[in-house]
Formats: sequence, C-alpha cells, structure tokens
Amino acid sequence: MKTMKYSKKGILVVVSGFSGAGKGTLMNRLVSTYENYALSVSMTTRQPRPGEQNGREYFFSDVEAFEEKIQKDGLIEYASYCGNYYGTPKDYVISQLELGKDVILEIEIQGALKIKDTFKDALLLFVMPPSVDELYKRLIGRGTETEEVILKRLERAYEESEGIEKYDYIVINDDLDDCVQEMHQMIKIARNVPVRNIEFIENVRTELKGISKGE
Repeated sequence: MKTMKYSKKGILVVVSGFSGAGKGTLMNRLVSTYENYALSVSMTTRQPRPGEQNGREYFFSDVEAFEEKIQKDGLIEYASYCGNYYGTPKDYVISQLELGKDVILEIEIQGALKIKDTFKDALLLFVMPPSVDELYKRLIGRGTETEEVILKRLERAYEESEGIEKYDYIVINDDLDDCVQEMHQMIKIARNVPVRNIEFIENVRTELKGISKGE
C-alpha cells in the first residue's frame, strides 16, 4: 500500500486591536517564544516612531510608492487609518504559508475583514486591554503622541468596537506571558479545524477508497 505524502500549509493569523492594546508586543513575544511563526511586515505611509526601523516594524513608504504598489496588485489588503495608508505585501505572505509557517499579520479592522473575504480560512484575533482606563494609560505612557492624537485614537477604538463580533476570538492583554500562551493555544487549535485541512482529509479519503477497492 502506497501512502501519499502531505505537506501541511500554514494558516494566516490576523491580529487587530485598539491602538495601545499591545498587539506588537504580543506578536513579537509569540514569535520569539514559539517556533513555526512568521511575522509579516506591513507597509505604511506614516512616519516612523522613535526606535522603529524600516523593514522591521514596517516598510515605511511615501504615498506615491504605496499607491503604485496598489496599482500593481502587490498588496493582499490595504486601508487608510488616521490619515495614513497601511497594507500587507503579498509575496512574502504566500511564500511563508507554502512553507508551512503560520503567518501573523497585524492590521486594523478594515483590512482584517477584507482578508477574511479573500482567505476564508484565516484566523482573526482581536486584542483588547482589560479596561478603557488601562488603554488610556498605555497611550499616554508611550509619550509619542499629543493629547489630540490620543483622543482620535480613542474615537477610532469606539468605531472599531462595533466590528469585534466578526472576529474568531478576543485576546485580553492583561498579563503578557499568560496572554502569549493563550494566543498560541488558540492558533494551535485553529490549525486542526477540518475546514483548514481539506487537502489532508481528501488525501486520507482517497487512500481509504483505494484500499476498499483493493488497489
């Protein structure tokens, strides 16, 4: 009896959340703690914050170059947020999924829902703070934005709260270590959902059919 080999593809994990909820910290800890994750780097037209490097946190771009990328169909998704473009480069994501890596994307809610339309088996996680008061403290604590910008981010958080129900899971970022472990378990479970393993199921079904026919 010949057994078919099956190479399991990775899944696309989309992480969204309010600005200041700690998405970036969570994902960096997840990737450094566990194997088999690839962190996708988004492209944006916003200015770098202190300490950020091009190609690490984001690919920083001007508006003209970003719009050229759109025209050439080089992005999985893109959206405008607080006056800037954000988007996900396509080539890297596809190549990592084919290698069996679980690709983590940090994108805002508009882009996340667009990705779900294209990648039906994508896993959507929404990171939330334990309270609104804590969210405000974290935004203030960054020390990188004016009070006016912070208020705009809180207004945007209210708008985003209307779409949380469309996500697969919420992740409450209170204790970092516990939250990272919880997120890893969510992804691990999601990998074994039948709709994300159609090729494997079909392979098994084909082998069983061959055996029943004496092949």
